[in-house]
Amino acid sequence: MDNTRMRAEDIQAYERFNIRQRMSLTTNRYVVTVARPDGSDGEVVAFAEQKRISLKEQMTIYTDESRKSVLSTFEASQVLDIGAEYEVRSGTGQIIGSFRQDPLASVARTTWNVRQPGTMDLTGQERNRVVGVVRRIWGLLPFTDFVPFLWPYHFDFTESGKRLMAVDKKFGLRDRYVLDILAPDIDRRLAITQAVALDALESR
Repeated sequence: MDNTRMRAEDIQAYERFNIRQRMSLTTNRYVVTVARPDGSDGEVVAFAEQKRISLKEQMTIYTDESRKSVLSTFEASQVLDIGAEYEVRSGTGQIIGSFRQDPLASVARTTWNVRQPGTMDLTGQERNRVVGVVRRIWGLLPFTDFVPFLWPYHFDFTESGKRLMAVDKKFGLRDRYVLDILAPDIDRRLAITQAVALDALESR
């Protein structure tokens, strides 16, 4: 895996990324790489680490594992997760977007609203309703902190019915996702942050 740091503006040229979670009992760790044409991992573009237990959800996403440069951050608007809006900022503190889970729509299928100011408002929803229900039942079982949900699932992010972004979880013991961005004007920092948050926040 190439550990050369990539600048935030260079990331905008890419449309597909791999996201891998590393196993840890106390923290959520994620490595994001550019996906090569054969699906393998290319250059590292982001590294994130978050404590599993915290009063207010927040995360810093770095450009690589050295943690010398910040790609983006997100922080909840309130202590309670339900209905909280997560503000996404760049490494310089500029607001680049926000996301929030829609509690009412998520009763049937987990649904996220992603906003990129002045550009687009996306609705991200689980593609398969049956898999969504099974995931909820699985989350209620007592051993799920140690045995992950193996079956693949997918989130489609749309605007006015048009699919502009997708996050696909792959089959396996370790959480592994592929982020596809189908619209050139979606800020890759916002997309990567939302994709990482899908796992980090839903694993609570």
